[in-house]
Amino acid sequence: MPEAVIVSALRTPIGTALRGTLRDTDAYVLADHVVGHAVADLDPAQFDDVILGEGLYGGGVVARHAAITAGLQGVPGLAVNRHCAAGQAAVQTAAASIRAGMDQLIVAGGVNSASTSPRFTRRVSSAKDAESVGWFPPTHPDSPEAPNMDMSITVGWNSAVRAGVTREEMDEWAFHSHRKAIEAIDEGRFKAEIVGIDTPHGHFDTDEHPRRDTSLEKLASLKVLHPEIDGFSITAGNASGANDAAAALVVASDRLGLPALATVRAWASVGVDPAFTGLAPVEAIPKALKRAGLSVSDVDLFEINEAFAAMTVATVKMLDIDTAIVNVSGSGCSLGHPVAASGARMIVSLVHELGRRGGGIGVAAMCAGGGIGSATVIEVAAP
Repeated sequence: MPEAVIVSALRTPIGTALRGTLRDTDAYVLADHVVGHAVADLDPAQFDDVILGEGLYGGGVVARHAAITAGLQGVPGLAVNRHCAAGQAAVQTAAASIRAGMDQLIVAGGVNSASTSPRFTRRVSSAKDAESVGWFPPTHPDSPEAPNMDMSITVGWNSAVRAGVTREEMDEWAFHSHRKAIEAIDEGRFKAEIVGIDTPHGHFDTDEHPRRDTSLEKLASLKVLHPEIDGFSITAGNASGANDAAAALVVASDRLGLPALATVRAWASVGVDPAFTGLAPVEAIPKALKRAGLSVSDVDLFEINEAFAAMTVATVKMLDIDTAIVNVSGSGCSLGHPVAASGARMIVSLVHELGRRGGGIGVAAMCAGGGIGSATVIEVAAP
């Protein structure tokens, strides 16, 4: 069985939705740009597919658009949607096809433009007439314990209660996330993975969501999102932002002999009670590691998406993970959470950071709306 290796791993800088530099750059432009750069040094005739995670774009296949724009006319394109884990699902799907011997070279990743995604409506009939009303596609059946339109409860608050995570722990995690992201930017650690993009608002090549002025005092002063719930401690400060970005990785069969940045060792996705969506990585991480023949102690770096700081802290506590190797350059609370792109962005960052450190095992993990969890294990060989 061939191995699935990563031979290119790139992303756009992450923009702050609605008011950031990418506010007028739609998902198609983001995808076209990053896919074009990812395949630039490779033979278009060798590619079998382009698989991109996407969400809420109205039925088009962004991957096919990007394939044509990148000169891959003969490549079909596939859209996948696993909510927040869509970008990871794309990479996992590509790796599976390659390991099965069906394909040899695939572009996989994800794209998200919260700034420009369409607003959905649905038709509501009555005896006399029909009208369209605003509508957001739900990820799971609604219930008081798991409201399907409020992730601050299913991902944040319920995780905090179950794992005993305090407001102080959440704020501290968010604060250090910003500090680590700013440090990574200032040290130039993202330069190898980011492809700058020209926008109507100028050239954009640096993540803009991390805040240099964040302090524990400011975070502690923020109002909670649900003051009517006794003890509720989720705020805008210890949650991820709404963001725009795209990421693309070229996944290849090792039999092609292309220089490899990393090997995709294993992956796993799980379903949990939607009320405890934020704890899904606690199930997904051990499952993926078991498939790779590894344990938590074998991992050199973790990327655990900070959809809410509560779920990342809870995962670290429940799996007894060393915080020093988690999100070493920031994550959702600081870099932001471009939903359909985040899973791919995390793998891109893992590939480059492990390479910078001389190799090792990395795990990217996240929860996704509706009680989904996903994790991917990669290995970067020592030089």
